[in-house]
Formats: sequence, C-alpha cells, structure tokens
Amino acid sequence: MAWVNGAPMNLLPAELPAWLALTIPLALGLGALLVPARASLRWASHVALVGGALVLLLGLVAAFAKTAPASSFVRLDVVTAAMLCLVALLGVVVTRFSETYLAGEQGLRRYARALLVVLGAVTTLIITSHLAVMAIAWMATSLALNELLTFYPDRRPALVAAHKKFILSRLAEVALLVALGLIGLEAGTLQLDALTHFVEGQSSLSPMLHAASILIVVCVVLKSAQLPFHGWLTQVMEAPTPVSALLHAGVVNLGGVVLVRLAPLLTRAAGAMALLVCVGLITVVLAGLVMMTRVSIKLSLAWSTCAQLGFMLVQCGLGAWHLALLHLVAHSLYKAHAFLSAGTVVETWKLRAQAPARQPKLAWPLLAVALVAAGAVFLLFNGAGVVVPLSVSVALAFAPTLVERGLLLPGLWRLALTLALGISWHLLAGALVPTAGAAPNVGVLCLVVTAGLVCLAMAQLVMRARPDGVFARFLQPRLFAGFFLDEYFTRLTFRLWPPQFPATSTATLTTAEAR
Repeated sequence: MAWVNGAPMNLLPAELPAWLALTIPLALGLGALLVPARASLRWASHVALVGGALVLLLGLVAAFAKTAPASSFVRLDVVTAAMLCLVALLGVVVTRFSETYLAGEQGLRRYARALLVVLGAVTTLIITSHLAVMAIAWMATSLALNELLTFYPDRRPALVAAHKKFILSRLAEVALLVALGLIGLEAGTLQLDALTHFVEGQSSLSPMLHAASILIVVCVVLKSAQLPFHGWLTQVMEAPTPVSALLHAGVVNLGGVVLVRLAPLLTRAAGAMALLVCVGLITVVLAGLVMMTRVSIKLSLAWSTCAQLGFMLVQCGLGAWHLALLHLVAHSLYKAHAFLSAGTVVETWKLRAQAPARQPKLAWPLLAVALVAAGAVFLLFNGAGVVVPLSVSVALAFAPTLVERGLLLPGLWRLALTLALGISWHLLAGALVPTAGAAPNVGVLCLVVTAGLVCLAMAQLVMRARPDGVFARFLQPRLFAGFFLDEYFTRLTFRLWPPQFPATSTATLTTAEAR
C-alpha cells in the first residue's frame, strides 16, 4: 500500500480480489476441459502451477486493494487464505508426484481431468460465500474423487470402497440439501454473511434452524468417515498413492471447512454441538485403539485420519473453531507427507524393529495419566475451559513415548515446551480467526472429552505394558476386526444396493484387504 502525505493511498479497485479469486477455479476447470491426450499429467502439473501462481497473486492484490465490503459471491478472509494456500500447495505436489508415480499407466487423461476437477471444485467451495454453491462444489468434489478412486477398474476392493463412499456421500448431500432448504425458508437467505446477521439478531434459534444445524452435522459426519461410516476410507489403498494423499490430506477435511464457515449458526445449537463432541470422541477412542493393531503403514495412516478427523469435530463441538482450522491445516500437511513418503516410513520402521525393544513398566504410565487427569479436573472446575482437554490430549500423547524410552523425568521439559507451543498457537489462531463464542454446556462437554481421552490413554498404555494380559487378550481380536462395524455396514449396503463389478475384474475382496 502506497502512502501520500502520511495517509495510505489505495492503488487497486475493491472488486479486483473477488474477481481474481474466481479465476482460480475457472483456470483449473478450463485446464480439466483441455487436457491433451499425450503428456496429460504434465499438463495437469502446469495447470496446478498456474493455480498456485494465481493464489499468490491474489494475496498480493488483496494487500494493495481498497478495503471492500464482503462480496455476495466470494468470501475473502483468513480461512479462505489458509485453505487456498493449502490446496495450491497440495495440488502442485500431488500432480508432480503423479507425473512420476503413474508414468506408463493407461487412462492418464481421465486421471488428470478428474484430478483438476477435484482441485477446481475444492477451491470453489473455499472461496464461495453462498451455501448453495458450496453444496454443489462439495458434490462435484465427491463425484470427481470417485473417478480417481476407481482408476484401476479391475480391482474389486477399490470398487467396493468407492461404492460405499458413493452411497454415504449421496446420503450426506440429501441431509445437506434439506438443511439448506430449512435455512432458506427460515432465514430467507443462503448467503453466509446475511445468515450470520440473521442468526445474531435472534434471541434463540428456531426449531427449523436447530434441525438444519443437526442435519449439517450429520452431513459432515457421513463425509468425514466417522465411525461406523469409516470403512471406505480404510479401503481406498487400492487407489494410486497420490489419490490417497489428496483424499486424506485435503478432500476428507472439507467437512471442517464447512463447520467453520457455519460456526455462528452451529454455536447456537446445543444439540448439534453435543452431537459433534459425541461422534468425534467415540471415533477418536475407537480409531485410536484400532490403529494399534495395524501392521500396514497405509492402513495405520487411514485409521489415524479417522481419529484426527474425530478430534477436529470435538474441537468444533467445544467451540474451538480456530483450533479446528489450525488442526485441519497441520493434519493435511502431515498426511500428505506421510502418504507420499510411505516407502521411507517402512524402511525407518524396519530399522527400529532391529533395535531391542524396551517393555514399559505399568506403574509409571498409570501414574503419569493419573497426574494429568487430576490436573485437568482441577483446571476444569476453575474455569480453564476448552484449553484443558486439548492440552490433556498433548500430554497423554507424549506420556507413552517418554515412559517407553525411559525419558519420563528428562523428557518433561519437552512436554512442557510442547504444551507452551500449543497454547501459543491457540492464542495466535484465536487472534487471527474470528470466534463464534463458546459452545453451550461447554463445561460438561469438556469434562466428557477429558474423561474420554484419559480412558483412551489408559487403555493404550495397559495394552502396551501387558500385551499378554487379560485386558489385551479380550480387546485385541475385537480391535483387529474394527469392532465389526464396517462388516455390518458392508452387508447392509450390499443387500440394499450391491456394486457392479466389470467382467474383467479378477481380484477378490477378503477380510484382510478390507482392514
């Protein structure tokens, strides 16, 4: 921004950032239509680079443009900036990785087109300020992703996973469309800013808006692979690795973006917030335990995604919207790196397996958990709020590692540093991302979340310290089977709407592959 006589001078028109933001999905969509038959992935890589360059240009233009009121079709804020940068980075990395990973494969033009459509639809969902456009973009993302998941049409496990995802996505979209209909009838608008003003002007939510809020949460739960609707996410490993990276790092996290956008509405709906906490916490506990039984790196990462998404829903349910956004970005970057470097991870674990294992003593972990739990309860009853369960999660995550490596006392400073950094990030994110206020009954919800996290940590520590004990022998087979939740869901879907397999498909779906 230039300065004239000590006052700032605006150099660019106010409407330019909004129009420039629209060019990002337009460029990606046009690139998808013009994918050439030869060098398709190189074309996709170049188009993704153009999209990334437009994101950078948008940031520069927004810094020098006039201060403008919110656009009726584009929303430019911190959430948009963070998510656009994330999607641009993932788009460039995934397309470049695909160019090498899939060299020589058949059907690359179809793959490149679907990949660019996914990126274009995701950016549309991020920048739009209209709920109807958001719903259409989310649906387009799901349909294009289905093409990527079935890139190898002769792999039956991939077709089964895509089929189950297709059914769940359509059910989720029905719930979302009904919710938007209720919002439109009650508020008379589907524009985000207008809806926020309407909600803030009401002393309490009407029954229609309460129902709409719960339906939105149901939609997010179905699309975010929460238990018991998680099976498709753990079975998409038959798709190419770049697709898994894009799915786990970006597409499956879109529910968090929708929740953050609708925070002013959801915060007023106690039932919706409680549902987020309950579903998310159950998924965190069960998926965190099941993950311990997986020997495949990718399957372990898939169950980790379920748990991480559950924890993000818990953060939203507690009203920590800024931390949910921070968690979303950090998890996306981590999962993209984890999937694209899965081969390196395997070699690292092979080296660790050669080192002598140290069996932890049960007394120390239980003592650590008891101390953390006691401190959490004390802070809860003194009004510490949502910081407590989120800090407890960090402490409990570090406790097993410190104990197993004999670093309980020397490692406490690392734990203290991590907690300090976490609180710092909490304060920074809270300053940057507007908050919609605390959730209803936040004290009770915090107590429930803390108790759930402590129970999860204690179960994990007992199983590690006593792998041959009664508790572990009782729980281990049920964990390995994923509590049979996906088996029941698969039988139901096959009975109501069985998938269609091509005649050339020769692979068979076994129980081991499904897990």
